[in-house]
Amino acid sequence: MLKNKKKWFAAPFLIWSVGFILIPLGMVFYYGLRDKSGAFTLENVLAIGTPERLKALWLSLLLSFIATIICLLLGYPLASILSKMSRNQHSMIVMIFILPMWMNFLLRTLAWQTLLEKTGVINNILTFLHLPALNIINTPYAIILGMVYNFLPFMVLPLYNSLTKIDPSVINAARDLGANGVQTFCKITLPLTVPGIISGITMVFVPALTTFVISSLLGGSKILLIGNIIEQQFTQASNWQLGSGLSIVLMIFIIINMIITSIFDKDGEGAVL
Repeated sequence: MLKNKKKWFAAPFLIWSVGFILIPLGMVFYYGLRDKSGAFTLENVLAIGTPERLKALWLSLLLSFIATIICLLLGYPLASILSKMSRNQHSMIVMIFILPMWMNFLLRTLAWQTLLEKTGVINNILTFLHLPALNIINTPYAIILGMVYNFLPFMVLPLYNSLTKIDPSVINAARDLGANGVQTFCKITLPLTVPGIISGITMVFVPALTTFVISSLLGGSKILLIGNIIEQQFTQASNWQLGSGLSIVLMIFIIINMIITSIFDKDGEGAVL
Protein backbone atom coordinates (compact mmCIF):
# COMPACT_ATOMS: atom_id res chain seq x y z
CA MET A 1 0.00 0.00 0.00
CA LEU A 2 2.81 2.40 0.92
CA LYS A 3 4.63 1.67 -2.33
CA ASN A 4 1.47 2.42 -4.30
CA LYS A 5 1.10 5.76 -2.51
CA LYS A 6 4.71 6.66 -3.28
CA LYS A 7 4.06 6.15 -6.97
CA TRP A 8 1.61 9.05 -6.92
CA PHE A 9 4.50 11.37 -6.05
CA ALA A 10 5.79 10.73 -9.58
CA ALA A 11 2.54 11.98 -11.12
CA PRO A 12 3.67 15.64 -11.50
CA PHE A 13 6.86 14.50 -13.25
CA LEU A 14 4.85 12.18 -15.50
CA ILE A 15 2.49 15.01 -16.45
CA TRP A 16 5.46 17.30 -17.10
CA SER A 17 7.17 14.66 -19.28
CA VAL A 18 4.07 14.02 -21.34
CA GLY A 19 3.18 17.70 -21.77
CA PHE A 20 6.62 19.14 -22.43
CA ILE A 21 8.62 16.22 -23.85
CA LEU A 22 6.51 13.51 -25.46
CA ILE A 23 3.86 15.73 -27.05
CA PRO A 24 6.39 18.21 -28.58
CA LEU A 25 8.50 15.32 -29.86
CA GLY A 26 5.42 13.71 -31.33
CA MET A 27 4.56 16.96 -33.11
CA VAL A 28 8.07 17.21 -34.54
CA PHE A 29 7.85 13.70 -35.98
CA TYR A 30 4.29 14.29 -37.18
CA TYR A 31 5.19 17.40 -39.17
CA GLY A 32 8.64 16.16 -40.17
CA LEU A 33 7.35 12.97 -41.78
CA ARG A 34 4.42 14.53 -43.63
CA ASP A 35 4.04 16.97 -46.49
CA LYS A 36 1.67 19.93 -46.50
CA SER A 37 -1.16 17.71 -47.77
CA GLY A 38 -0.71 15.35 -44.80
CA ALA A 39 0.77 12.43 -46.75
CA PHE A 40 3.74 10.48 -45.40
CA THR A 41 7.08 11.52 -46.87
CA LEU A 42 10.79 11.47 -46.15
CA GLU A 43 11.53 14.53 -48.27
CA ASN A 44 11.72 16.83 -45.26
CA VAL A 45 14.41 14.66 -43.67
CA LEU A 46 16.32 14.10 -46.92
CA ALA A 47 16.29 17.87 -47.53
CA ILE A 48 19.39 18.01 -45.33
CA GLY A 49 21.27 16.78 -48.42
CA THR A 50 21.33 20.16 -50.18
CA PRO A 51 24.80 21.80 -50.34
CA GLU A 52 23.75 24.77 -48.18
CA ARG A 53 22.28 22.63 -45.41
CA LEU A 54 25.09 20.09 -45.47
CA LYS A 55 27.56 22.96 -45.12
CA ALA A 56 25.59 24.35 -42.16
CA LEU A 57 25.42 20.89 -40.55
CA TRP A 58 29.13 20.27 -41.04
CA LEU A 59 30.00 23.71 -39.66
CA SER A 60 27.72 23.11 -36.66
CA LEU A 61 29.40 19.78 -35.94
CA LEU A 62 32.88 21.27 -36.34
CA LEU A 63 32.31 24.33 -34.13
CA SER A 64 30.50 22.24 -31.50
CA PHE A 65 33.35 19.74 -31.45
CA ILE A 66 35.98 22.48 -31.09
CA ALA A 67 34.00 24.22 -28.33
CA THR A 68 33.56 20.90 -26.50
CA ILE A 69 37.29 20.14 -26.63
CA ILE A 70 38.14 23.62 -25.35
CA CYS A 71 35.62 23.23 -22.52
CA LEU A 72 37.19 19.88 -21.62
CA LEU A 73 40.72 21.30 -21.62
CA LEU A 74 39.64 24.25 -19.46
CA GLY A 75 37.15 22.42 -17.30
CA TYR A 76 39.25 19.42 -16.23
CA PRO A 77 42.01 21.41 -14.47
CA LEU A 78 39.41 23.67 -12.84
CA ALA A 79 37.35 20.71 -11.62
CA SER A 80 40.53 19.06 -10.34
CA ILE A 81 41.49 22.17 -8.37
CA LEU A 82 37.99 22.47 -6.91
CA SER A 83 37.92 18.81 -5.88
CA LYS A 84 41.09 19.26 -3.83
CA MET A 85 39.81 22.27 -1.91
CA SER A 86 37.97 22.18 1.38
CA ARG A 87 34.20 22.64 1.33
CA ASN A 88 34.39 26.24 2.56
CA GLN A 89 36.96 27.17 -0.07
CA HIS A 90 35.38 25.63 -3.14
CA SER A 91 31.83 26.71 -2.26
CA MET A 92 32.67 30.37 -2.86
CA ILE A 93 34.59 29.62 -6.07
CA VAL A 94 31.76 27.46 -7.42
CA MET A 95 29.31 30.23 -6.56
CA ILE A 96 31.38 32.78 -8.50
CA PHE A 97 31.74 30.36 -11.40
CA ILE A 98 28.04 29.60 -11.79
CA LEU A 99 26.84 33.12 -10.92
CA PRO A 100 26.64 34.17 -14.61
CA MET A 101 24.35 31.19 -15.22
CA TRP A 102 21.68 32.95 -13.16
CA MET A 103 21.52 35.62 -15.85
CA ASN A 104 19.41 35.11 -18.94
CA PHE A 105 21.20 33.21 -21.72
CA LEU A 106 20.31 35.86 -24.30
CA LEU A 107 21.65 38.68 -22.12
CA ARG A 108 24.94 36.86 -21.55
CA THR A 109 25.39 36.45 -25.30
CA LEU A 110 24.43 40.06 -25.97
CA ALA A 111 27.06 41.12 -23.45
CA TRP A 112 29.75 39.35 -25.50
CA GLN A 113 28.43 41.02 -28.65
CA THR A 114 28.93 44.39 -26.95
CA LEU A 115 32.41 43.40 -25.83
CA LEU A 116 33.58 42.04 -29.20
CA GLU A 117 32.11 44.45 -31.71
CA LYS A 118 34.50 46.71 -33.62
CA THR A 119 33.67 49.71 -31.43
CA GLY A 120 33.12 47.59 -28.34
CA VAL A 121 34.69 47.67 -24.91
CA ILE A 122 37.62 45.37 -25.72
CA ASN A 123 38.64 47.24 -28.87
CA ASN A 124 38.31 50.59 -27.13
CA ILE A 125 40.72 49.40 -24.45
CA LEU A 126 43.13 48.03 -27.06
CA THR A 127 42.98 51.32 -28.99
CA PHE A 128 43.69 53.26 -25.81
CA LEU A 129 46.75 51.06 -25.23
CA HIS A 130 47.84 51.55 -28.88
CA LEU A 131 47.39 47.83 -29.61
CA PRO A 132 45.86 46.22 -32.73
CA ALA A 133 42.07 45.89 -32.72
CA LEU A 134 40.48 42.49 -32.17
CA ASN A 135 38.29 41.73 -35.17
CA ILE A 136 36.61 38.43 -34.36
CA ILE A 137 32.97 39.50 -34.26
CA ASN A 138 30.88 37.82 -36.99
CA THR A 139 33.46 35.04 -37.33
CA PRO A 140 33.50 31.37 -36.25
CA TYR A 141 35.94 32.33 -33.49
CA ALA A 142 33.32 34.53 -31.86
CA ILE A 143 30.77 31.71 -32.02
CA ILE A 144 33.21 29.29 -30.38
CA LEU A 145 33.95 31.86 -27.68
CA GLY A 146 30.24 32.26 -27.00
CA MET A 147 29.75 28.49 -26.83
CA VAL A 148 32.66 28.01 -24.43
CA TYR A 149 31.54 30.85 -22.19
CA ASN A 150 27.93 29.67 -21.99
CA PHE A 151 28.50 25.92 -21.74
CA LEU A 152 31.75 25.61 -19.73
CA PRO A 153 29.89 25.13 -16.40
CA PHE A 154 28.12 22.12 -17.93
CA MET A 155 31.53 20.52 -18.40
CA VAL A 156 32.97 21.44 -15.00
CA LEU A 157 30.12 20.14 -12.85
CA PRO A 158 30.10 16.47 -14.00
CA LEU A 159 33.92 16.41 -13.95
CA TYR A 160 33.92 17.78 -10.41
CA ASN A 161 31.32 15.18 -9.42
CA SER A 162 33.48 12.33 -10.78
CA LEU A 163 36.70 13.64 -9.22
CA THR A 164 35.15 13.94 -5.75
CA LYS A 165 34.10 10.28 -5.91
CA ILE A 166 37.69 9.07 -6.25
CA ASP A 167 38.93 7.58 -2.97
CA PRO A 168 42.09 9.51 -1.94
CA SER A 169 43.57 6.26 -0.62
CA VAL A 170 43.70 4.95 -4.20
CA ILE A 171 45.80 7.95 -5.28
CA ASN A 172 48.03 7.59 -2.20
CA ALA A 173 48.51 3.88 -2.88
CA ALA A 174 49.65 4.59 -6.43
CA ARG A 175 52.18 7.11 -5.19
CA ASP A 176 53.41 4.74 -2.49
CA LEU A 177 54.05 2.16 -5.22
CA GLY A 178 56.33 4.61 -7.02
CA ALA A 179 53.99 6.19 -9.59
CA ASN A 180 54.76 9.81 -10.39
CA GLY A 181 52.14 12.50 -11.00
CA VAL A 182 51.76 11.78 -14.72
CA GLN A 183 51.50 8.03 -14.21
CA THR A 184 48.96 8.46 -11.41
CA PHE A 185 46.83 10.70 -13.59
CA CYS A 186 46.99 8.46 -16.68
CA LYS A 187 46.53 5.14 -14.85
CA ILE A 188 44.18 6.10 -12.00
CA THR A 189 42.55 9.53 -12.19
CA LEU A 190 41.75 9.72 -15.90
CA PRO A 191 40.14 6.24 -16.20
CA LEU A 192 38.04 6.84 -13.09
CA THR A 193 36.73 10.13 -14.45
CA VAL A 194 35.74 8.82 -17.89
CA PRO A 195 32.02 8.82 -16.94
CA GLY A 196 32.27 12.49 -15.96
CA ILE A 197 34.15 13.31 -19.16
CA ILE A 198 31.53 11.61 -21.34
CA SER A 199 28.70 13.25 -19.41
CA GLY A 200 30.36 16.66 -19.72
CA ILE A 201 30.94 16.19 -23.45
CA THR A 202 27.26 15.35 -23.90
CA MET A 203 26.08 18.32 -21.84
CA VAL A 204 28.23 20.69 -23.91
CA PHE A 205 28.07 19.16 -27.39
CA VAL A 206 24.28 18.78 -27.59
CA PRO A 207 23.31 22.40 -26.79
CA ALA A 208 26.26 23.69 -28.84
CA LEU A 209 25.10 21.67 -31.86
CA THR A 210 21.52 22.90 -31.65
CA THR A 211 22.17 26.55 -30.76
CA PHE A 212 21.06 29.38 -33.03
CA VAL A 213 21.12 32.36 -30.65
CA ILE A 214 24.91 32.40 -30.28
CA SER A 215 25.54 32.13 -34.01
CA SER A 216 22.91 34.81 -34.76
CA LEU A 217 24.32 37.36 -32.33
CA LEU A 218 28.06 36.63 -32.53
CA GLY A 219 28.25 35.26 -36.06
CA GLY A 220 25.88 37.69 -37.72
CA SER A 221 24.09 36.84 -40.94
CA LYS A 222 27.36 35.71 -42.52
CA ILE A 223 27.53 32.39 -40.67
CA LEU A 224 24.58 30.00 -40.63
CA LEU A 225 24.54 26.89 -38.48
CA ILE A 226 21.97 24.16 -38.84
CA GLY A 227 20.12 25.59 -35.85
CA ASN A 228 19.71 28.91 -37.68
CA ILE A 229 18.31 27.19 -40.76
CA ILE A 230 15.78 25.28 -38.65
CA GLU A 231 14.82 28.44 -36.78
CA GLN A 232 14.29 30.28 -40.07
CA GLN A 233 11.97 27.56 -41.36
CA PHE A 234 9.70 28.01 -38.34
CA THR A 235 9.84 31.80 -37.89
CA GLN A 236 10.38 33.20 -41.40
CA ALA A 237 9.35 30.60 -43.98
CA SER A 238 6.52 29.16 -41.83
CA ASN A 239 7.49 25.74 -43.15
CA TRP A 240 6.97 23.55 -40.10
CA GLN A 241 7.32 20.38 -42.16
CA LEU A 242 10.83 21.17 -43.37
CA GLY A 243 11.89 22.61 -40.01
CA SER A 244 10.70 19.47 -38.23
CA GLY A 245 12.37 17.21 -40.79
CA LEU A 246 15.72 18.93 -40.27
CA SER A 247 15.17 18.70 -36.50
CA ILE A 248 14.81 14.93 -36.82
CA VAL A 249 18.27 14.84 -38.41
CA LEU A 250 19.68 16.67 -35.39
CA MET A 251 17.88 14.24 -33.10
CA ILE A 252 19.78 11.39 -34.76
CA PHE A 253 23.10 12.95 -33.75
CA ILE A 254 21.79 13.59 -30.23
CA ILE A 255 20.62 9.99 -29.90
CA ILE A 256 24.03 8.73 -31.05
CA ASN A 257 25.64 10.95 -28.43
CA MET A 258 23.32 9.58 -25.75
CA ILE A 259 24.08 5.98 -26.75
CA ILE A 260 27.81 6.64 -26.41
CA THR A 261 27.18 8.22 -23.01
CA SER A 262 25.19 5.20 -21.81
CA ILE A 263 27.97 2.85 -22.91
CA PHE A 264 30.70 4.66 -20.96
CA ASP A 265 28.54 5.74 -18.02
CA LYS A 266 26.25 2.79 -17.35
CA ASP A 267 25.87 3.59 -13.65
CA GLY A 268 25.34 7.30 -14.08
CA GLU A 269 28.51 8.13 -12.16
CA GLY A 270 29.14 11.25 -14.20
CA ALA A 271 25.70 12.68 -13.60
CA VAL A 272 25.46 15.97 -11.76
CA LEU A 273 23.84 15.42 -8.39
